[in-house]
Amino acid sequence: MTTVEAPLSALERRLRLVRGPKPRLSRERNEALTPRQREILDQLTELVSDGFCHLTMSDLATRLNCSLRTLYGMAESRGELVLLAIDRNLWNIGGSATRAITEGSNSPLEAIRAYLSAANVAVSRTTPEFARDLEAVSGGPELFAAHNEYLVNVTRELLDLAVEQGEIAAVDTVVVARALASLGRQFSEADVVAELCESPKDAADHVLDIMLNGLSHSWATQDRRRPRSGPSPSGAREENHARV
Repeated sequence: MTTVEAPLSALERRLRLVRGPKPRLSRERNEALTPRQREILDQLTELVSDGFCHLTMSDLATRLNCSLRTLYGMAESRGELVLLAIDRNLWNIGGSATRAITEGSNSPLEAIRAYLSAANVAVSRTTPEFARDLEAVSGGPELFAAHNEYLVNVTRELLDLAVEQGEIAAVDTVVVARALASLGRQFSEADVVAELCESPKDAADHVLDIMLNGLSHSWATQDRRRPRSGPSPSGAREENHARV
C-alpha cells in the first residue's frame, strides 16, 4: 500500500528553502560512530563547558575514561575533537528547534519565538571561560557563525511569511532577522557573559520577547490608526493586508 504524505504547511515549505551549515562529521562518519564514541562526544560537550584550552588530549582521555587511541581515532587534535562535539550538539539543538516550529502554532511570529527560544539552549550554559576558548581555537568562531547564519535565514523566511499573512507590518526582514537570530550569539560573547545577571539563554529570550511583542504591537497600532474607507471593517482590513 502506498503511503500518502500529508501536504506541507506554509511554515514547513519555508523551512525547506533554507540550507543548513555543513556538518563537521559527514553523514557516513556520523552513522559509523559507535555507541561509545557518541557517548564520548556527549560527555565532552559537558566537560568543556568551563573552558578547554588548559586541557590536553591526555587530560581529556583521563576525564572521559577512554584511551588516547580512541580520541585520536575520532579527531587529529584537541581543537578538532572539541569542535566535532560542539557541532554535533548544535545540530541536535537545531533539530529540536525545528520540531518546535512544526509541532507548535501556525502563527509565523509564534514560530519564530518557539524556534529561537529552543535554539538559544545552545548558549544556556555558556561561561566566560568557554566563550574565550572557543574564540581562540582555530575554526571556533567560524563554526558558531555558520550555525548563526542558518538561524538568521530561517528567521527571515518566517518573518517574510508573517508579513505576507498580515501578522506584522512590512519591515526589512533581512535586518530584523539578523537582530533577532543573533541575540544568543551576542549574549554568549566572553565579555558579555561576565556582565550578565542571568544565563545567556535567559537574557536572549528576554530581549527576544520584547522585540517580537514590539513587532506585533506596532502592527496592531498601525492597523487601528489606518483610516477605513468602506462600510465593512473586515473588508478594509483584507484590502490593507493585500497591499503589504
